[in-house]
Amino acid sequence: MIEAIGLTKRYGAKTAVDDLSFQVRPGAVTGFLGPNGSGKSTTMRMILGLDRPTAGYVTIGGHPYRSLPNAPRQVGALLDAKAVHGGRTARTHLLSLAQLAGIPARRVDEVLGVVGLQDVAKRRSSGFSLGMGQRLGIAAALLGDPQVLLFDEPVNGLDPEGIHWVRNLMKTLAAEGRTVFVSSHLMSEMALTADHLIVIGRGRLLSDMSVTDFISANSADFARVRVPENAPEEREKLTSSLIEAGGSVMSEPDGALRVTGLPLPRISDLAHGADVRLWELSPHRASLEEAYMRMTQGVVDYRSTDDAKAGLLEPPQAPYGAYGDAQGGYGAAPGYGQPQPAEAPQQSWYAPPPPGQNPYATPGPAPAAAPEPSPADAAGTKTSEDPR
Repeated sequence: MIEAIGLTKRYGAKTAVDDLSFQVRPGAVTGFLGPNGSGKSTTMRMILGLDRPTAGYVTIGGHPYRSLPNAPRQVGALLDAKAVHGGRTARTHLLSLAQLAGIPARRVDEVLGVVGLQDVAKRRSSGFSLGMGQRLGIAAALLGDPQVLLFDEPVNGLDPEGIHWVRNLMKTLAAEGRTVFVSSHLMSEMALTADHLIVIGRGRLLSDMSVTDFISANSADFARVRVPENAPEEREKLTSSLIEAGGSVMSEPDGALRVTGLPLPRISDLAHGADVRLWELSPHRASLEEAYMRMTQGVVDYRSTDDAKAGLLEPPQAPYGAYGDAQGGYGAAPGYGQPQPAEAPQQSWYAPPPPGQNPYATPGPAPAAAPEPSPADAAGTKTSEDPR
């Protein structure tokens, strides 16, 4: 088990982790969530003794990591898949780690098979793709057959098959009674993998509960109700009945009704009593991503603004304010003070028009006249263009 008590880490005036307390219990996959810059990586580094806390402490099995005898046999971690000497082969890298921890060499070949790298064991890691590097990092974490495992973004760079494999691996490790602590930004994957969630924001604990409880606590469940599209009077009649019964009704973009405050059986009874046909009556539960976004919306440090594309949506200025027309004259530029036909397609200026249809093209210079033949040419001197 991992236990943090009052864990705090400051870097000068910046507080990366602020009085953080939690437990990661064995037998379950615990997801570690939070926005960028929330302190997740710093927390995992303190768990592994790579950073010293400014205040508080964290233990693994009741002991600080630095006090564990032969720690690689008890704790496995993947924090940075790129932390590998590029000149070493996959097998040599793992073999060096095994020798430092007193792990038999045969275990190296076993974990290479577990992560699917047995066929590239003799290739230098510098030639590995991002996904292959992730697999090698997971192999290093599994090398000592530890009871406690920490993974920071373990599916980064993996293809769908690899993501599915990591998901099943995490669940299998937890089912064996191990402590599995996984940091990830992929909410959809955490929803399928994690049993419990620890969520932090700006270094502070925001939530410590099961996935199911987290979604329920940070989302509003509602019912989706749909009536025939060609029966607006039935929609109005049902809406009135639902509101009179104490429900709240909102229109969805696709035409359905979002109903809160009433259970599904009550909605069905009200529709039946109002003689309204229902095409849909279904419960909606928010996703983990929706619940997470709702909880962390106030602790996000990096927010995007709308791209106004200032200066990009206006047509470019024509040279000298003139445009050539089909007759070789000059007229007003299309779109400058003249209304466009309703059926004219609207096109951004940076999208090139079809060849020969550029309305902004100016007439090019007339082709130069052919030069007068020189006396040598007139006398029949052979030139480079003379087929003879």
